[in-house]
Amino acid sequence: MNTKKSSSPSEHSEISSEQLIGDFKALMADAEALIKATASHEDGAIAAVRSKASETLANAKEKLSMLEGPLVDRAKVMAQGTDDFVHRNPWEAVGVAAGLGLLIGLLIRRH
Repeated sequence: MNTKKSSSPSEHSEISSEQLIGDFKALMADAEALIKATASHEDGAIAAVRSKASETLANAKEKLSMLEGPLVDRAKVMAQGTDDFVHRNPWEAVGVAAGLGLLIGLLIRRH
Protein backbone atom coordinates (compact mmCIF):
# COMPACT_ATOMS: atom_id res chain seq x y z
CA MET A 1 0.00 0.00 0.00
CA ASN A 2 1.58 3.27 -1.06
CA THR A 3 -0.08 6.03 0.93
CA LYS A 4 1.84 9.21 1.52
CA LYS A 5 0.80 11.26 4.50
CA SER A 6 1.95 14.83 4.82
CA SER A 7 3.36 15.66 8.21
CA SER A 8 5.42 18.76 7.53
CA PRO A 9 4.37 22.24 6.43
CA SER A 10 6.55 22.06 3.31
CA GLU A 11 4.99 18.79 2.16
CA HIS A 12 1.56 20.26 2.89
CA SER A 13 2.50 23.33 0.85
CA GLU A 14 3.61 21.18 -2.07
CA ILE A 15 0.42 19.16 -2.04
CA SER A 16 -1.75 22.24 -1.70
CA SER A 17 0.02 24.01 -4.55
CA GLU A 18 -0.34 21.05 -6.86
CA GLN A 19 -3.97 20.54 -5.88
CA LEU A 20 -4.74 24.23 -6.42
CA ILE A 21 -3.15 24.19 -9.86
CA GLY A 22 -5.03 21.00 -10.76
CA ASP A 23 -8.33 22.40 -9.52
CA PHE A 24 -7.79 25.62 -11.44
CA LYS A 25 -7.02 23.71 -14.64
CA ALA A 26 -10.19 21.66 -14.16
CA LEU A 27 -12.18 24.86 -13.66
CA MET A 28 -10.74 26.30 -16.86
CA ALA A 29 -11.61 23.13 -18.79
CA ASP A 30 -15.18 23.29 -17.47
CA ALA A 31 -15.44 26.95 -18.43
CA GLU A 32 -14.21 26.17 -21.95
CA ALA A 33 -16.80 23.39 -22.24
CA LEU A 34 -19.52 25.79 -21.12
CA ILE A 35 -18.40 28.40 -23.65
CA LYS A 36 -18.47 25.80 -26.44
CA ALA A 37 -21.90 24.54 -25.32
CA THR A 38 -23.37 28.02 -25.59
CA ALA A 39 -21.83 28.74 -29.00
CA SER A 40 -25.13 28.03 -30.76
CA HIS A 41 -26.89 30.82 -28.85
CA GLU A 42 -26.41 34.02 -30.78
CA ASP A 43 -28.43 36.26 -28.44
CA GLY A 44 -26.76 39.54 -27.57
CA ALA A 45 -26.52 38.96 -23.81
CA ILE A 46 -25.26 35.40 -24.05
CA ALA A 47 -22.78 36.28 -26.79
CA ALA A 48 -21.43 39.17 -24.70
CA VAL A 49 -21.02 37.00 -21.60
CA ARG A 50 -19.38 34.25 -23.66
CA SER A 51 -16.95 36.76 -25.19
CA LYS A 52 -16.05 38.19 -21.78
CA ALA A 53 -15.63 34.69 -20.31
CA SER A 54 -13.35 33.69 -23.19
CA GLU A 55 -11.20 36.75 -22.63
CA THR A 56 -11.01 36.18 -18.86
CA LEU A 57 -10.18 32.51 -19.40
CA ALA A 58 -7.34 33.38 -21.80
CA ASN A 59 -5.90 35.84 -19.26
CA ALA A 60 -6.19 33.27 -16.46
CA LYS A 61 -4.38 30.64 -18.54
CA GLU A 62 -1.56 33.06 -19.23
CA LYS A 63 -1.19 33.98 -15.55
CA LEU A 64 -1.34 30.32 -14.48
CA SER A 65 1.42 29.37 -16.90
CA MET A 66 3.59 32.20 -15.51
CA LEU A 67 2.98 31.18 -11.88
CA GLU A 68 2.98 27.41 -12.17
CA GLY A 69 6.71 26.92 -12.70
CA PRO A 70 7.98 29.06 -9.79
CA LEU A 71 5.28 27.73 -7.47
CA VAL A 72 6.17 24.10 -8.15
CA ASP A 73 9.89 24.91 -7.90
CA ARG A 74 9.38 26.58 -4.51
CA ALA A 75 7.38 23.63 -3.24
CA LYS A 76 10.14 21.23 -4.35
CA VAL A 77 12.78 23.32 -2.55
CA MET A 78 10.71 23.28 0.63
CA ALA A 79 10.22 19.51 0.39
CA GLN A 80 13.96 19.04 -0.14
CA GLY A 81 14.66 21.18 2.95
CA THR A 82 12.32 19.02 5.01
CA ASP A 83 13.95 15.87 3.68
CA ASP A 84 17.39 17.22 4.59
CA PHE A 85 16.21 18.09 8.10
CA VAL A 86 14.80 14.60 8.64
CA HIS A 87 18.05 13.02 7.45
CA ARG A 88 20.15 15.24 9.73
CA ASN A 89 17.83 14.87 12.74
CA PRO A 90 16.05 11.54 12.44
CA TRP A 91 15.23 11.18 16.14
CA GLU A 92 13.73 14.66 16.34
CA ALA A 93 11.58 13.84 13.31
CA VAL A 94 10.46 10.58 14.93
CA GLY A 95 9.65 12.44 18.15
CA VAL A 96 7.62 15.10 16.34
CA ALA A 97 5.74 12.46 14.36
CA ALA A 98 5.03 10.44 17.53
CA GLY A 99 3.85 13.55 19.36
CA LEU A 100 1.56 14.54 16.52
CA GLY A 101 0.21 11.00 16.31
CA LEU A 102 -0.51 10.99 20.04
CA LEU A 103 -2.20 14.40 19.86
CA ILE A 104 -4.34 13.39 16.88
CA GLY A 105 -5.24 10.11 18.58
CA LEU A 106 -6.37 11.94 21.72
CA LEU A 107 -8.44 14.40 19.69
CA ILE A 108 -10.09 11.62 17.70
CA ARG A 109 -10.84 9.65 20.86
CA ARG A 110 -12.65 12.63 22.41
CA HIS A 111 -14.96 13.01 19.45
